[in-house]
Amino acid sequence: MTNNKKIVDLRSDTVTLPTQSMRTAMADAELGDEAYGDDPNVNKIEELSAELSGKEAGLLVSSGTMGNLLGALVNCERGDQMIVGHRAHCYIGEMGGASAHGGVIFRLVDSDERGMINLGQVYELLNPKDEPQPKTGLVEIENTHGSTGGRVLSKSDISEVSQLAHDHDVPVHIDGARIFNAIVALDTSLSDLVESVDTVTFCLSKGLAAPFGSMLCGTKEDIERARLIKKSLGGGLRQAGVMAAAGIVALNEMVDRLAEDHQNAHKLAVGLAQIPGITLNPEDVETNQVYFNVNMTDQPRVLDELENNGVRGLILDEGWRFVTHYGITEEDIDWALPVIDATFKKFI
Repeated sequence: MTNNKKIVDLRSDTVTLPTQSMRTAMADAELGDEAYGDDPNVNKIEELSAELSGKEAGLLVSSGTMGNLLGALVNCERGDQMIVGHRAHCYIGEMGGASAHGGVIFRLVDSDERGMINLGQVYELLNPKDEPQPKTGLVEIENTHGSTGGRVLSKSDISEVSQLAHDHDVPVHIDGARIFNAIVALDTSLSDLVESVDTVTFCLSKGLAAPFGSMLCGTKEDIERARLIKKSLGGGLRQAGVMAAAGIVALNEMVDRLAEDHQNAHKLAVGLAQIPGITLNPEDVETNQVYFNVNMTDQPRVLDELENNGVRGLILDEGWRFVTHYGITEEDIDWALPVIDATFKKFI
């Protein structure tokens, strides 16, 4: 028997399903061997991504984690340090891949409530007082920043980081898993926002709703090196035109509509702020992620009860998280808020 119970899934924008246009493009995709450069859709999405990012070349990879790993391995030698914020996803959420696969040392600096790294601490690491300290191979930043609730770094923020790093001949990589949310929030273009950095990764899934895939963009030299390293990691994708075809639709059709997700997230935040037991400032919600604190005991039980009532979310180290996406409408928010309110009142 089919369960027709309504579910509003706010756990993540990774739960998005491909659009009908994507499914059609995938079914009709002309295919070739990606490893030999013979897949026309892979070639097309790599060229499109390079154009959108203003970089010389692009590379299709299986995930954002692989893209960030390649960004580290392209820029760092074994024993180099990579400077990242203390709440960076590449540090806390990617299995330490840069260390495991490349012998790269994570050096942490503080990041503020927006995810902006402390430039004074970066400067100290770029100018070590003791010669035996490891060489800095890379500075990495994240935009939007997941652990701060999808907060946005501006072009001036990014340029400050790049200028400091480049003054010391150190490249900069952006983990841009949700960078299209940032460009919509800032009303700018991808190429303008990432102009000053050396490499950037962005996801085709998440808010753009493709079923899988990410892109790494940078110089031709960096991307050719990344292509070789990708093969050593088992990343040869063969007939990947199916994957690329959905990604092309995502880049062409799904970026502008992210504004709807941002509007729904803000509406959700305003409603949540009025529910007893929840603490959050709706003005902190800049894109599609809503983080909030809950003042009650046995919070996992509350989360389970909420799911039983039709609303899914997550409890993370930073607190509770709801994420809006292509699968969530304004009507879903209107339905979910009374459900959340009633559920929370049972536990106060």
